[in-house]
Amino acid sequence: MTATAIPATTRPADRGPAHRDGNVLRWLAAYTASMLGDSVYFLTLGFAAAQVAGPTQVGVVMAVGAAPRALLMLGGGVVADRFGPRRVVIGSDAVRCVLILCAAAAFAVTSPGLWLLVALEVVFGTVDALFMPAVGALPPRIVAPDQMVRLQGMRALAIRASTILGPPIGGLAMGTGGPKVAFAVAGGLFAVSVPLLVATVMSPLPAKAAAAADPGTADDPGADAGGSGAWHDLLDGLRYIRRHPLVGPLVLSGAICELGLVGPLNVGMVLLSQDRGWGSAGYGWIIGAFGVGAVASGLLLTVKGRLPRAGAVQIGTLFVSSLTLGLIGVGHSLGFSIAMAVLTGLFCGVCGGLSASLVQTAAAPGYLGRVTSVMSLTSFGLAPLAYPLFGAAVGAWGPTPVFLASAGFGALGGVIGLLTPAIRRAELPRAERRTPAARTESA
Repeated sequence: MTATAIPATTRPADRGPAHRDGNVLRWLAAYTASMLGDSVYFLTLGFAAAQVAGPTQVGVVMAVGAAPRALLMLGGGVVADRFGPRRVVIGSDAVRCVLILCAAAAFAVTSPGLWLLVALEVVFGTVDALFMPAVGALPPRIVAPDQMVRLQGMRALAIRASTILGPPIGGLAMGTGGPKVAFAVAGGLFAVSVPLLVATVMSPLPAKAAAAADPGTADDPGADAGGSGAWHDLLDGLRYIRRHPLVGPLVLSGAICELGLVGPLNVGMVLLSQDRGWGSAGYGWIIGAFGVGAVASGLLLTVKGRLPRAGAVQIGTLFVSSLTLGLIGVGHSLGFSIAMAVLTGLFCGVCGGLSASLVQTAAAPGYLGRVTSVMSLTSFGLAPLAYPLFGAAVGAWGPTPVFLASAGFGALGGVIGLLTPAIRRAELPRAERRTPAARTESA
């Protein structure tokens, strides 16, 4: 199957740049509120568990949601493509809102045991498995293809804002009224997100893409709406990714990059700071520096809107970000590692934004839920498996060689790009030039 583009008559091509489009800003506000709700929820979950259980049980509560999230992620992609990502995103955000507000009510009237928090996180992780693929399939229905990079930059800024603002908001709520208030704040943020999502205008699937997403295809005319049809949809999506000349290699490249770089970013910085004697303050400076670079990349993509030779730039930034991340573990000067962290955040952000934009403009809209589910599974299901391996390697050989080895593994994603002509030559769509007569007709 070839990628199916959204026709100009059904996409918001006449609203101007995404950062000036009220509809896009409405979606961005909804997405930011949802991400803030996530951040406040997880902080509250941890502190609430610490009040009723020991450290081991707290770890269990915080991790238990990862199992349904990983196991059901691919199925979530099928659901998004079958029923439409808009419907799934709104429904899952509404369920999360009700779920967390119920938890707040439970803490207001009683002192729940650990079982409630475990059940809450299991259900939350299950709903997340539906939300993540669906939210990743929305951008092509909100902006024209030539605005995709700009939207990815805005989305990155929203994520960064949630990671910066969420913990203080959650901590203040916990300090003010305990779990009942903090859960109520998280639920309130989801409650803000839902009506904004409902009010966001989204383009429908074109007829050809909708037919491609329908379970009753020519390859399997007997498929129905039951389990066999869903299984057929899943296999069809995996085949689509494998056969697509651009999407498949980009998904594989991203998976390898994630597996190589997630260890140093999420575990290695702590171990490096301990090894170098920088302590928690040094760790905070490095993570903060990475955040500064990530914000800069989001602003760059938002303002620039389109980068020429996007595939080649994506490959180059992947190599550079791998190099700078490896160098963080080489230097014994905190200032040097901070500088490398800024560059890592900058180049990782540009690389990720371009990769997501290329995938979302090249993939057929009827497959985007399943494509996003595979990408999310790598990030949230497979990549964390590298944490214990990375930690054990640092314990055996020290941080420097392990940082360099991880960076080298991550750079293999760039090698895949170099060996794939479709990635090397990939370009993002240009803004359409419309005649005055065409604009009048559209109006």
